[in-house]
Amino acid sequence: MKKIPFLLLSAFLILANSVSRARAPQRQQQPPQQSQRLADGGTREVLISILIPSLPDAPFTATVRTEWIRQLPDGSSITLKNHRAIARDKAGRIFQERRILVPDDGKSESGISQIEISDPLSHRLYICVPRELVCQLEEFSAPPFAHAPTAGATPKHPGAPTEEDLGKQSISGLETVGTRETTVIPTGQIGNNSPILTRREFWYSPQLGVNLISKREDPRFGIQNFGVTDIVLGDPDSKLFEVPEGSKILDLRKSPELSVPPASSK
Repeated sequence: MKKIPFLLLSAFLILANSVSRARAPQRQQQPPQQSQRLADGGTREVLISILIPSLPDAPFTATVRTEWIRQLPDGSSITLKNHRAIARDKAGRIFQERRILVPDDGKSESGISQIEISDPLSHRLYICVPRELVCQLEEFSAPPFAHAPTAGATPKHPGAPTEEDLGKQSISGLETVGTRETTVIPTGQIGNNSPILTRREFWYSPQLGVNLISKREDPRFGIQNFGVTDIVLGDPDSKLFEVPEGSKILDLRKSPELSVPPASSK
């Protein structure tokens, strides 16, 4: 009976925590890249973060810092923050913490809600809730890595964002390439009485295959800033890729067995 509450909790955590996402060519990377925070009335607020692809021979450890600023109708604002550890080894295995967003008041501590360990060689994805000492085991399939295109290289279609090349800059000693995407939602498309302007900005590191900076401005969701800091190149501690000791594993790769009731005798 303890499996059901955990599965429900894990499903909520997968939805409620920011999951990684990078530029367009990498959007098929697993685990799920887009998370949603459920709000009253069935509306959804989307938080898009940094995707860490399963790129071999590019090991590192780092911290992802998140800031979410939302402006309220009365002119006040809400700012939430967190920071979480990430790592990737030479084989392309990925370790990620998930932490709760907390108020930016210097008093609240962002606790770990779950950790994720993905292995492209064994095709395993562990999603663990440390305080419960329980992990879900799922099938993991990382698509072939594709480098981010330069601005303007993507075919255009009606409603597609316009792209602007921002040039290059060094971040934490790594060269990055900047791109800004601007999208205009026409009046009436989603019930809006005037056009809605949204912007996304990326600073992509070809060496790591990761956006070191990702910014999103959308009047519907506020301002979302993500940055990769404290970058250390080289293989991380192998213990990061071990399931927490004493954890119970729920293998979701196995199909549930269906019990067939015995035929009734007459």
